[in-house]
Amino acid sequence: MSAFTDLLNGFATVLSPQNLLYAAIGVTIGTLIGVLPGIGPALTIALLLPVALKLDDPTGTLIMFAGIYYGAMYGGSTTSILLNTPGESASVATSIEGYQMARRGRARAALATAAIGSFVAGTISTILLTFAAGPMASLAVTFRASDYFALAVLAMVTVTAMVGTSMVRGLMSLTFGLFLGLIGIDSLTGQARFTFGMPELLDGVDIVVVIVGLFAIGETLYIASRLRELPAKVAPLEPPAHGGFAWMSRQDWSRSWRPWLRGTAIGFPFGALPSGGAEIPTFLSYTYEKRRSKHSKEFGEGAIEGVAGPEAANNASFSGVLVPLLTLGIPTSATAAVLLAAFGYFDLSPGPQLFEKSPTLVWALIASLFVGNLMLLALNLPMIRIWVKVLQVPRPVLYTGILVFATLGVYAVSGNIIDVIIAFALGVIAMFMRHFNFPLAPVILGVILGPMMETQFRRALLLSDNDLSIFVKRPLTLTLLVLAVLAFALPHVPKLFRRKRLAFGEED
Repeated sequence: MSAFTDLLNGFATVLSPQNLLYAAIGVTIGTLIGVLPGIGPALTIALLLPVALKLDDPTGTLIMFAGIYYGAMYGGSTTSILLNTPGESASVATSIEGYQMARRGRARAALATAAIGSFVAGTISTILLTFAAGPMASLAVTFRASDYFALAVLAMVTVTAMVGTSMVRGLMSLTFGLFLGLIGIDSLTGQARFTFGMPELLDGVDIVVVIVGLFAIGETLYIASRLRELPAKVAPLEPPAHGGFAWMSRQDWSRSWRPWLRGTAIGFPFGALPSGGAEIPTFLSYTYEKRRSKHSKEFGEGAIEGVAGPEAANNASFSGVLVPLLTLGIPTSATAAVLLAAFGYFDLSPGPQLFEKSPTLVWALIASLFVGNLMLLALNLPMIRIWVKVLQVPRPVLYTGILVFATLGVYAVSGNIIDVIIAFALGVIAMFMRHFNFPLAPVILGVILGPMMETQFRRALLLSDNDLSIFVKRPLTLTLLVLAVLAFALPHVPKLFRRKRLAFGEED
């Protein structure tokens, strides 16, 4: 009952005119960004971080950022369905069937099942978040320095193991992020590390510079280098059908509501896991719907279940991602890492203390997800023609504008041209990383979690009088480290079984 009371207090905060305006701005910008091909929520929040630093209202700003995250997930389905170009990786599964439906003249039904499924999943998963956040925060209060170290290791290892196509590439990305996080003065010894004699680097590389460089500049350069490869033809919208509701026939509703619920059930727990993200649950949902559907022959040609399930899983995973972020301070996706940086700039530390020190902000943020969900449903269905027009913006103009805003944003943070040079250097590196399939999420996790992991490791050793056995004596620490080892080894298990089968085959 306490969680319900806290949520009502959160609604009292978020329903103020100012916070409602922040929520509306967030979901509108998020949907717009999600619609634009290749631009995701991490890039958008990275661009807006310098602007947010000028605001004195952390509650309203974080409500706006959450709306951007949510809205981008909604909007990503539009470009996936109409252009076959996912706005972010989590929308890839939606594009498989959604674009085929659009080509068959069923774009409105595909867009409707995506929007309504997102609303259903978002509402259910936010309810689950409401009742899961409190117990998780209570558990986190018992964490010690060694536990936080092990948790950081688990988060970095699982994200590195689960994203991308190569463990080696993932580890290289993580190492690069850890290197960036170590730049500056060592807090324990006072020695300068990796500053190369540059006074500007003594305070380390600003997280805003890293985020804008990796996502805004790097992603824009990468997409601009592939403009000729991207499809430019938008699937047409057919006239509204008669005899249905919200562009969907009775059969569409009958075939969609179960995938919505199943997608929610898959997406929320995956978002809450240290591996985080929405890519895995969306593809799991798509595969499951394909195997159990009575219309499996339609898959590959425009099956509505293949849109309903992945979109529900996509949006449910967002609420799941907020569980470890708010209760433990652990980001499990690139966008969550950017949100963590936003918390830091307002001197807020996500974790168990956040629920005690800033309960108004936390519950207003959770309540804003319900409000934003309703706003997004109202935005997506009636305004679809406007989003189609947005898809026709000339891409050279769009990406040039992003680079200009990124440059101005970085310079506005510090007024230092060195930071702008560092941001563009990181952007060029990120462009080549994307080109050679190096994941960016481990980089940003290394930058943010690396210093925290180092601090907690040193603190644990200090408290145990330099006794390394502290990391195996505490059951929770040992459990988390064992899980990290399992997460590291898990992707290699299928390969080992495959090799053994081949070996047995050769012997036979």
